[in-house]
Amino acid sequence: MSVRRSVRGPRGLRAAGAAVAALALLAAGCGGGDPDGGTVTIRYSWWGAQDRAELIRKTIALFEKDHPHIKVKTDFAEYADFWSKFNTQAAGGNAPDVFQNSVAFLRKYGEKNLLLDLNAQVEAGNLGMDDFRAGLDKAGEVDGRLLGVPVGGNTFALVYNPEAFERVGVTPAAGWTWDEFDAAVHKISAAEGDLYGASDNGGVMYLYDLYLRQNGKAFFTADKKLGFTETDLRQWWGDHYADNKAGDLVPAKKSEQIKPKSSVSGDLSAAEFTWDNFIVRYAAETDTELALAPVPTTDGTRTGQYISSLMLSGSARTQHPEEVAEFIDFMVHDPEVGKTMGYNRGVLPTNAQFDAYEPTGVDAQIAAYEKSVTGVIEPITPHPAGADVAEAAFLRIYAEVALGKTSVDDAVTQFFSEAKTALGS
Repeated sequence: MSVRRSVRGPRGLRAAGAAVAALALLAAGCGGGDPDGGTVTIRYSWWGAQDRAELIRKTIALFEKDHPHIKVKTDFAEYADFWSKFNTQAAGGNAPDVFQNSVAFLRKYGEKNLLLDLNAQVEAGNLGMDDFRAGLDKAGEVDGRLLGVPVGGNTFALVYNPEAFERVGVTPAAGWTWDEFDAAVHKISAAEGDLYGASDNGGVMYLYDLYLRQNGKAFFTADKKLGFTETDLRQWWGDHYADNKAGDLVPAKKSEQIKPKSSVSGDLSAAEFTWDNFIVRYAAETDTELALAPVPTTDGTRTGQYISSLMLSGSARTQHPEEVAEFIDFMVHDPEVGKTMGYNRGVLPTNAQFDAYEPTGVDAQIAAYEKSVTGVIEPITPHPAGADVAEAAFLRIYAEVALGKTSVDDAVTQFFSEAKTALGS
């Protein structure tokens, strides 16, 4: 149950305090409060398409009805535009009070002192961190600070065409190996004509991270460095390039031609590694039946998987930390919010919301998949500042390899140079 139920009682005291604070802010030339009624206004920003915006606005209406002393002003944009605007606002000391964030950016913006440490609000009883699924209560912790609270969780999976795999006699199952996956991909490519066995995911940082974790390493280490060697990457990219040239993976030029569709939703490939909730989009882009399969393993046991998530973070400069905490608490615990959002931002983060929402269709596949991998989930390592730059370089540089514009050896050298600069190591 959300702790917001326990903080309703002293609302009169909070309202009086808010009114005093509002008067002080007005005297200083700032906005955000209404001295007449004690109403506080907070700004909430997120990225996503119009369908997400419509769902979020419905949840805000639920929140404002339950918290009449708090009004929420909204703003949203596409992913790239969101971060461009956020960086401009943050540089001017005008970041939104609460905003959608990602586990990949917690350390980056935390080290710039832009994120509110929510631990104080947890201790004050304004934000509950209990009842989260699959260790998500720890996902927003960085160096002892609580910098984000998950609003959805997802993990990696193989989105695949079950009919194509059945035709070559392969049924993906928990514990299957990379050798078994590679053999299936080769069989499909040889038998299916224009359908390739898999998309070329050699440039996907998160997939390589899982492979490294299966082998006792990781893409990033706890001390904010790369956790693998040039020899490791040379093998990973070399194997993918060889499979690409052998005709088992979708050629880079063909993948480019069907964007923004993926290779699997564009019916070019029979399988693609991605976040499990992406199947919602993929299924809407094709008439081909798609399903979720487990990530292959090195040893038949360890997948290296973890739950990643979208988060809500507060601005370190907000004048309303208590109201921000109440808002976040409502958004992650309230069952009606869960019913409204469904899996738009990933599988619902708390048991209260997860149990309240009854998934159907593709959402039911995601729920079943997440339940099936619960026992293999491991802790996530917070990404260092510069991880987003390293990820972009990993994708971009391998794309040059796949297109035949650079050699694997030169690409590895270039990536390590750019990544070390980005990470400051």
